[in-house]
Amino acid sequence: MPEDSFEERTEQASPKRKKEAREKGNVAKSTEVNSVLVLLTGIILLRIMGPWLFQRVGAMSMESFALINTPVMDHTAFIAHFTDRVLDFFKMTLPIILVIMGVGLFSNVIQIGFLLTLKPLMPKLEKINPLSGFKRMFSLRSLVEAAKSVLKVLIISFVAFLIMKGAFNDMLTLCYTTIGAIWVFILQLGFKIVIGVALVLIILAILDYAYQRFEHEKKLKMTKQEVKEERKQIEGDPMVKSRIRSLQREMARRRMMEEVPKATVVVTNPTHLAIAIRYEASEMETPEVVAKGKNVIAEKIKEIAKKSDVPIVEDKPLARAMYDVVQPGDSIPFQFFNAVAEILAYVYKLKNKVAA
Repeated sequence: MPEDSFEERTEQASPKRKKEAREKGNVAKSTEVNSVLVLLTGIILLRIMGPWLFQRVGAMSMESFALINTPVMDHTAFIAHFTDRVLDFFKMTLPIILVIMGVGLFSNVIQIGFLLTLKPLMPKLEKINPLSGFKRMFSLRSLVEAAKSVLKVLIISFVAFLIMKGAFNDMLTLCYTTIGAIWVFILQLGFKIVIGVALVLIILAILDYAYQRFEHEKKLKMTKQEVKEERKQIEGDPMVKSRIRSLQREMARRRMMEEVPKATVVVTNPTHLAIAIRYEASEMETPEVVAKGKNVIAEKIKEIAKKSDVPIVEDKPLARAMYDVVQPGDSIPFQFFNAVAEILAYVYKLKNKVAA
């Protein structure tokens, strides 16, 4: 068994781990927030639209009861009346349904942002595994959720009991009032209970959301070994990176050596350093360095220069001064113009003598 299997998860989740968890649908979300927002929306809508809904339902009922006086109603008339009543009910409730659905979506957005993923719907064998299901049923999370549900029911029941207890004396006088007054009292008491329960649910939703965030962050925590492995994946294996850099240097060196035969002159130290310089008056304004190297590479540059009949000029001060300043592909810096110009003049004079 790996040694890190018992390693504690002490490190905060990295952005990469959080992103992967989010793509899988593993986010911190409280269903209590959804429930309380939907409940509050329903209360507000009923408070605003309640009188209108009551009036419309009453009118529909009166129309239906009026059919009792109809001498004969055939099957077609009954279906038409029933269809009209269903459509009327749908028209009345559609705005409420749409608003509640919108609030339900909004409650998810404010918790987790915009997220669309199908990964949680993908079939997994562990979901149909009886042993995994048994573990989920009796896991710590399941026990916490069960305890939360029981506690919520107890608190809501207690709040409802307190509100009804406060209205107990008024209930005793209902026997002396009209049926209409009784209905008004019941509706007002029910509204008070719903408001009290909603306030309790708001507090519970805030606490539950904070707990879900804490639990989510705790579940995503990483071990030190996981942090190392992730960093290695992002940055690459050191051995592989070293090999890549070695290959890149080799390719750059090979390209540099291919440019040596095109050089006009090679300035040496004479044994430790070598700098190949190219200058074509018709193609460039200033001379440029095409290759440089020290020790073994310097010897290789000089060897290629000899085979390609490129002049080799020894100038220790210039070679040392230029080596750390210029790179292959760079133009000769201004401070070296005179020294390089003298060497180029010497090379051209030498070539003219050979040509003569």
